[in-house]
Amino acid sequence: MAHSRPIAVAVLGDGGWGTTLAIHAFRLGHRVSWWGAFPAYLRVLERRRENVKFLPGVRIPRQLRVTADLSRALEGARLVILAIPSQYLRAVIRQLKRTPLAGMAFLSVAKGLERGTLKRMSELVHEELGRVPLAILSGPNIASEIARDQPASSVVASRDPRMARAVQRWLMSERLRLYTSEDVIGVELGGALKNPIAIAAGIGDGLGFGANTKAALITRGVVEMARLGVAMGAAAQTFWGLSGLGDLVTTCLSGRNRRLGEQLGGGRPLQAVLESTPMVLEGVETARAALALGRRYRVELPIVEQVCAVLFRRRPPRQALHALMLRPGRVE
Repeated sequence: MAHSRPIAVAVLGDGGWGTTLAIHAFRLGHRVSWWGAFPAYLRVLERRRENVKFLPGVRIPRQLRVTADLSRALEGARLVILAIPSQYLRAVIRQLKRTPLAGMAFLSVAKGLERGTLKRMSELVHEELGRVPLAILSGPNIASEIARDQPASSVVASRDPRMARAVQRWLMSERLRLYTSEDVIGVELGGALKNPIAIAAGIGDGLGFGANTKAALITRGVVEMARLGVAMGAAAQTFWGLSGLGDLVTTCLSGRNRRLGEQLGGGRPLQAVLESTPMVLEGVETARAALALGRRYRVELPIVEQVCAVLFRRRPPRQALHALMLRPGRVE
């Protein structure tokens, strides 16, 4: 397929997803500046050409440079990819205000809801930077698979269809197929809400349950996601696409939030799990935020409610499962 002309791309974030997108944009021939917040770790990346902490086993091209100087990373950028975990994104965004942003478009790839404010990432960006051109990338996109050039698909959402098509043109490749959408709310909520459901699926794995349990959690989980999404203004059909069901299936089968749940189901305390990994487990704070949104919009979220009970009220996982199974009978 024919690619767009090379542009200057700034990737902010040196986690697994930021690393993957920096490598992906570089492979497409774009001029990539890659920023990370911790100079000492950036020196490790430069020396080893491997993100040993967040993306082990993936070679970083020698020509791809990383910098701790934010203004330098942004210099001349046409597209700024925001690959910062949701709970830290606002602090980084505020630093961007020191740099002239004229001519820059932004792509948020974080999946979560901000602690306390319950805001989606697009709301956060617009609140801090005004009405900058903005799109959202979400879908079943496990970083290690895309970094290894395995086929995948995702969704680019923007209220401006031209912006979504531009990102699609800039980042789509033979191995990463991108679709566009105007449902920013639905795409963002799909990426965020799937993580608490994945924790529930992992808890089932940790308890030794099988495919029937996981299928039920996935199916009823996407119903919960759609129910809340529609109440917040999203389109129901979005949750049956790549950024909803697609991402949910992937996350319930693999990934760090599922592994968190598996360890909880096996009896390990939450704090011990959190302390054992450098990864940000977005599902923990998102579960709390999702439950608060459910109460705000008067939407019942039984799976999320039980996940929160396990995470924050020390409810035994088996007891949480029983609470789900013994709810009054309903029509599907």
